[in-house]
Amino acid sequence: MVKAAIFDLDGTLLNRDESIEKFINTQYDRYKKIVGHIPKDKYVTRFIELDNRGYVWKDKVYQQLVAEFEITDITWEELLQDYINDFKNNCIPFPNLIGLMEELKKRNFRLGIITNGKGQFQMDNIKALGIEKYFDSILISEWEGIKKPDPQIFKRALEDLNVLPNQSLFVGDHPVNDVKAAQNVGMIGIWKKDHQWNSVEADFIIADLAELPLIIDNTKKLNVPSC
Repeated sequence: MVKAAIFDLDGTLLNRDESIEKFINTQYDRYKKIVGHIPKDKYVTRFIELDNRGYVWKDKVYQQLVAEFEITDITWEELLQDYINDFKNNCIPFPNLIGLMEELKKRNFRLGIITNGKGQFQMDNIKALGIEKYFDSILISEWEGIKKPDPQIFKRALEDLNVLPNQSLFVGDHPVNDVKAAQNVGMIGIWKKDHQWNSVEADFIIADLAELPLIIDNTKKLNVPSC
């Protein structure tokens, strides 16, 4: 019987693509007197390109932006600090996030998050989504000293939740760091569809968080042992 659900954050619970676009638009507006010599669509597009969906930390992104656009009245460090301070105010959840959390708690599921990233920054985003209260374990790579796909961070979450791997499922948008990594430790790996990949091997695939309860009801199809 599945007793626990563990989630990735960015691209799974947090709609990071929409959130980053919202943030960078508002940042441009805040600093228009300084960056107004750059067309807004060019500033926004270049930031998103350099960000590479979060795989490049923003110190490098802002250093590149400042150099390319010849921004002189504000430092890259100040722009980075603005990002750290304000991104949480632009967090957009995927549809049905709170409804799913409520449903899983009604079922007495133990819930966890494993996310790569900066500790306080990611925790601020989790709080901004209003979901911190639902989780029994939140592991953020900077604070843990290990990151996905390292199996140890998955095992640490399982220990926190006091469940076996075959009593647990992991939901994430990355085929390797999330799905395959979870399967490698014996968990059920569920891929939340992402336009970056066309075909992903997973135990189950969902396009919407609201589909997860039905997936849980059907986990016997995987011949998951009763515990």
